[in-house]
Formats: sequence, C-alpha cells, structure tokens
Amino acid sequence: MKSWISYPKDHPFPIHNIPFGVFEYKKDNSHCATRIGDYVIDLFILNESGFFPKWGQCFSKPTLNEFMGLGKPIWKECRELIQKLFQERGELQTNWELQQRCMRKQSEVQMLLPAKIGDYTDFYSSIWHASNLGTMFRGKDNALKENWLHLPVGYHGRASSVVVSGTSIRRPNGQVRNEPTKPPTFQRSGKLDFELEVAFFVGSGNKMGEPIPIQKAHDHIFGLVLMNDWSARDIQKWEYVPLGPFNGKNFGTTISPWIITMEALDPFKCEPFDQNSFGPEKAPLPYLKDPELHGYDINLNISLQPEGGIMELIGETSTRNLYWTFEQQLCHHSSTGCPFNSGDLCASGTISGEKIGSFGSMIEICWGGKRKLELKKNNLTRSWIEDGDIIKIGGYCKGSDYIIGFGDCTGLVLPSHII
Repeated sequence: MKSWISYPKDHPFPIHNIPFGVFEYKKDNSHCATRIGDYVIDLFILNESGFFPKWGQCFSKPTLNEFMGLGKPIWKECRELIQKLFQERGELQTNWELQQRCMRKQSEVQMLLPAKIGDYTDFYSSIWHASNLGTMFRGKDNALKENWLHLPVGYHGRASSVVVSGTSIRRPNGQVRNEPTKPPTFQRSGKLDFELEVAFFVGSGNKMGEPIPIQKAHDHIFGLVLMNDWSARDIQKWEYVPLGPFNGKNFGTTISPWIITMEALDPFKCEPFDQNSFGPEKAPLPYLKDPELHGYDINLNISLQPEGGIMELIGETSTRNLYWTFEQQLCHHSSTGCPFNSGDLCASGTISGEKIGSFGSMIEICWGGKRKLELKKNNLTRSWIEDGDIIKIGGYCKGSDYIIGFGDCTGLVLPSHII
C-alpha cells in the first residue's frame, strides 16, 4: 500500500498506521483527526464533505469518545475508508481544494488529549519490573508477592492529572519520612522518577454487573498510547502501606497524543509470556485463559535531556516483557462487574527487561539511588530526575518495509512550588 502523500520509508506514520487523535489549529475548535506522514488530516472536514455518511457525525465532537463507543466494525471500516482516500490514485489525490481544507502540517497544530478520560487504572504487569523492585525491597527469594502470578495487580489512578505529551510537569511537594527514627516532614520530593509504560483506551464499554469475558476483551480495546507515569518515590514509600500509591502518583501522567489502533498493530502480534513457566499451581485461573491470547512486539525507549544539554538514550525495552496481556488486564478489572466507559484508560505499569539497559524506571536504573546513571554525552550523572530535565519515551513496531510509530511522549520537569 502506498500513499500519494510523500514521506520517507522509515516514517512512523505511514498509510499503514492511521492513528486517531484530536488537534487544535490557530486556537480554533478542536477536531478529531488522523495522521499520514507529516500531515494531520481533519476528520471533521472529511465528514462535512460527505465521506462518512453513516456514522461521521461523531467527528463533530471535540473528543474521540463517541467514535470509540461505536465498536470494532466501525473502527475497521473507518480506517479502510481513510486508506482508500489517501492511497495512490485515491479519490482525494486530485481534489486540491479539499486537501487545502482538511490537511495541516503537524508542526502547525497543537495536539490535545484524544479523549475525555473518565477513569484511569494503572497495572503492574511487567514481570522483570516487579521482580526488580521486589528484589530491591524484599530480597531475591521473596521478589514477587504471592498474588502477582495469579492476577494483574493494579490501582486506581487520577484521571484529572493525565496530560498530553509536551505538557510540563511540576515537581510535587509532599509528606516524606527520610529518617526511620524521626517524624515525617513536608518538603519537595527529592526522588522524582519516570515510568515507561504503554496504555490502552477502552472503546466500547460494558454495563455494570456484566463482566467482559476474556474471549471478547480484545474487541473492547480501541488502541494504545505511550505513557510516562511520573512517580515521587519518597512520597510513595512513606504513604503506600497499606493501601498503595496515592499522592506519589497523582501529580502528573503523560501520554502520547496519537492512539495507535489494534488493527494497525495486528501484524506485530507475538507469543505472550509463558504463564505456565512457574508450574501449574501458579498458572492463571480459567477466566483469564484464552488460546487466542497474544502479546505485541513493540520496541520502546527512554531518553533524558538535561537543562541546556542534549537528548541521551538511557534505556530500551519491549512489550514482550509484559507477563499479563492487555486483554487479561481488562478482563480481570471487569470481572467483578466493574463498568467501563469509552475513553477509560488502563496502563501496563512500568515495562522493564531483565538486564541493565532495559529498565523502564530510574529507581531500577540507579537501584534505589545506590548507583549513578552516567550521561556520557552530557558529562553528567543522575540518581533521580532533576528540575529542567526533559524525559522522552518513544515506541515503534518494525515491519518488512514500513514501521508503525507512536510518536513521542515528552515532559519537562519544573521546580516545585515554594513551601
């Protein structure tokens, strides 16, 4: 498949991708869009021109929630329609007037959150991340908690602080206890961290009291984004017993602006992590099993740019390191009858590999502050993230003659408010 829009062979947004997002042009109304090459394509304008007669009215909304709720057959039909319009000799190739109205350079627009996020849940699904932190805090022999191999562990996050890539994040103040023999203090967080994650948007939801079975979970997932779940480790350490993360996680969560659909990712399915490798007594229960379960081969990377310095790669990993699949996460979350709505967001948790160089958080890279990360290109070291640092997460799938990219997930750290 080729497009009449010109872009290099290794561009992250070829015609094979067709992601969905929301943009604003010259402070005008926000419009739903897709992207091919360096062009953002206005789906509101295409609908006004009569290209989506059955269900295109949803693109008159300022978010993608209504479109997400239409279900998988419509998502698939829409992608194929867009591809036909923009492939070589497609209907729009000679319609110069419409091109002028519906196409904008990516550099000319402001990307917004793609959906109104009603609820946000963060899981803990990477086996090496869980093992690394468990080893750090409890020792290698007790690294994984007893329940970890039986269910996708997660917590309810704060949807109101999910922001789009490019939004600055302010270092939080909070209650910490630096000395175990002394009372806690209220201060700026000194142990700010990133978490490299992938998150999925729920498309069509379910009614309260009606769980989503594992066999149908895939049809409820609209697509994926990259995520940085910023974490204040000193605040988190003091508060998390007994109910888990709270203020150490609620001050900011960054996502990439383009949702990459599961249809675009279909060619990159792979075998999931072998959940029988720990023995039959630790295998998932039947409600979490499905012979069609699969993982995805998505390459992920994390980079850091200090203030006044240059961007430097500090880690590479893959979604192959997820023990629990996206479908299992959604199935388990809804197993109590918990209702999901279109636009709800569920994150994987930090994705790490087994070895140094493949860790997805600073707490692992620097092993809780016991070692230094060397930024050789900048002649600096880090134990935690400092003010002025920019953190960038990237991701892509590599095909035989094209790639499917996610775009960047970036955030600049601002100093905390003066106490």
